[in-house]
Amino acid sequence: MTVRQQVLYLWMDGASLDDRVIGWAFHDGTQGAGPPLPDSKTPGGPPYSSGVRALEDGWMLLQSAQLIPPAPGQEHVNSYLEYEFVLERRIDLS
Repeated sequence: MTVRQQVLYLWMDGASLDDRVIGWAFHDGTQGAGPPLPDSKTPGGPPYSSGVRALEDGWMLLQSAQLIPPAPGQEHVNSYLEYEFVLERRIDLS
């Protein structure tokens, strides 16, 4: 059995998997032999509208967003996207 991993990062506009996806990244350990991501409804848009939609498509949640409050005085400073969820699916290539 040859199993490879696909990893999907989803950044939400809030701390819930129900929130809207605002950024995403996909890493394919199958080198294209596994199933592709679904087509976005908008050009260049995310493959899923929410994390729940990814779960419904068979993705498994590995890590959810850490809820760390901003330091006092930093509430409105833009930085990294804080609501990051990491999902995976394992593909049998045999």
